[in-house]
Amino acid sequence: MSDRITTEKKKILLLTTGGTIASVKSPDGLVPGLSSAQLREHLPQIGDDIEIDIKELYHIDSTDMSAKQWLGIVRAVRENYDAYDGFVIAHGTDTMAYTAAVLSYLIQDPDKPIVLTGAQKPIGFEITDAKANLQDSIMYAADPFSKGVQIVFAGKVIAGTHARKVRSMSTLAFDSINLPVIAEINSGRVIQYIKAPEFYKYDFAAEDGPCRFYEQIDTDVFLLKLTPGMSPALIPAIFENYDAVVIESFGAGGIPDSIEKTLFEELSKFSPEEKILAMTTQVTYEGSHLDTYEVGRRITSSFKILEARDMTLEATIAKLMWILAEKEQTWEEIERRFYTPVALDTLIGH
Repeated sequence: MSDRITTEKKKILLLTTGGTIASVKSPDGLVPGLSSAQLREHLPQIGDDIEIDIKELYHIDSTDMSAKQWLGIVRAVRENYDAYDGFVIAHGTDTMAYTAAVLSYLIQDPDKPIVLTGAQKPIGFEITDAKANLQDSIMYAADPFSKGVQIVFAGKVIAGTHARKVRSMSTLAFDSINLPVIAEINSGRVIQYIKAPEFYKYDFAAEDGPCRFYEQIDTDVFLLKLTPGMSPALIPAIFENYDAVVIESFGAGGIPDSIEKTLFEELSKFSPEEKILAMTTQVTYEGSHLDTYEVGRRITSSFKILEARDMTLEATIAKLMWILAEKEQTWEEIERRFYTPVALDTLIGH
């Protein structure tokens, strides 16, 4: 790390994708309307020791973010990795947590910061959080102790695998779930709470060596959110059309009587590697604990499944998409990859 502590000018690449930060008013509501050149005109003042280049990747609402755009972001970082000290990605807030989680799996062990940020108000508005978020992100990306994929928003630095949008309109949009914030930016100063070596020392997937880029992803993952008394009618169709199913259960986790029979019948038709089932919880904090209650133990004693534990829903889905991209894996390989921490996506481990 010491070779990155230098007085030389830092080079930061700002990648733009659209989102609220680059939106303008239209008769039908806010739409991404600013080009990267126009966005540059609104950039906050940054010190002379930081040089910023801008590259426009997309011009979309983040609702339309998909695997195509994710892989495009990965490709842009890979192609420019050696030329810059850090990367800032201007992104819409609605799916930013998914993108941060996906990038954490597709860009592993980077020795440079890859920062996502955005805004709840467009940068061209008189009152906006966009300029402060951009300034904080650039400052953090230029800090010699920064590395890895993070979201910088409202002065907080959140690990890409633990970020969640928790407020739809206010500027305090994101929280760090089941992990403390990595750092804060206050009055132009980066206050590192967990510096890079400490941040990664429990990351068993991390290896000494170059950053690893993955350029395949499989989005064949379905999220089934349980509601009390849910009908099992759609379960056969879900297993017919998707290779991985995430069940967002109640509390510590379990399968209710209303769907158990049909779910167990469907699972019995396939080997565990053919149809991956992962269990998580609808509760924001403290994770799932399937062995707590009988309703959870019934499924773990009957089938080979995955449990998200303290992973966020976004990280669980993103990790399964990364795993599914590797074809013809055994259940043991799938299980090992899911439970091996990557970018501190889980503190519990296997």
